[in-house]
Amino acid sequence: MNNENAILSNTKSFFAEIGDMTFFAGRFFREVFSPPFEFKELVRQCYNMGNRSLLLVSVTGFILGLVFTLQSRPTLMQFGAQSWMASMVSLSIVREIGPVIIALICAGRIGSGIGAELGSMRVTEQIDAMEVSGTNPFKYLVVTRVVATTLMLPLLIIMGDAIALLGSAIVENLKGDVSFLLYFNQVFDALQFSDLLPATVKSVFFGFAIGLVGCYKGYNCAKGTVGVGEASNSAVVYISMLLFIIDFIAVFVTDIFFDI
Repeated sequence: MNNENAILSNTKSFFAEIGDMTFFAGRFFREVFSPPFEFKELVRQCYNMGNRSLLLVSVTGFILGLVFTLQSRPTLMQFGAQSWMASMVSLSIVREIGPVIIALICAGRIGSGIGAELGSMRVTEQIDAMEVSGTNPFKYLVVTRVVATTLMLPLLIIMGDAIALLGSAIVENLKGDVSFLLYFNQVFDALQFSDLLPATVKSVFFGFAIGLVGCYKGYNCAKGTVGVGEASNSAVVYISMLLFIIDFIAVFVTDIFFDI
């Protein structure tokens, strides 16, 4: 009986949190189109989340391209299909692997940072002080961060995909004696508009999910320093789960409208 009560209580709290997050998203959409607009803070957040994540995304993408090509090459060699390496790697990275892996990396880098930052501000009553002074903390803190992640993540994913393809080209140049010009000609021959559009649209939703969940967890952080750590950790867990759900929906919709 106790186990059943615990399961029921956890289920209720989960759906209650989903409802609260939905209202939080609704408030974001109301605030984002209403003045005043915090352009200076938005630019600062874009710099923090975009420029400061470049190194991490670049290293991740480069290693992704290297490892994926090194692991795939022996299998293709068994069937004499080395010439398909460029098209296989480019389609796999651009369509699925690149956006998901880089979004998960950014969930740990950006999502946890937002949760910890806003959680610390909530615990130290800085958000309450902004409300008392007449400032709208939701617009200044939440709207700017969600918009920044929504704008920056597609750019980070595009750059990560490009560096991953560069890493793959280096492996093919060293292992298969394939020139960079030939490799990238094969890459661009394989990629089509139906590959780029769904991946880009999907990355926009990834960025929105990272910003929204991170802000929600930090903005509604419980009192105490323990709550800051819980907000940061739970933000990464919720974001990761939400990313996979969005990815599944994106693949399902893409399969309907595009021939994949």
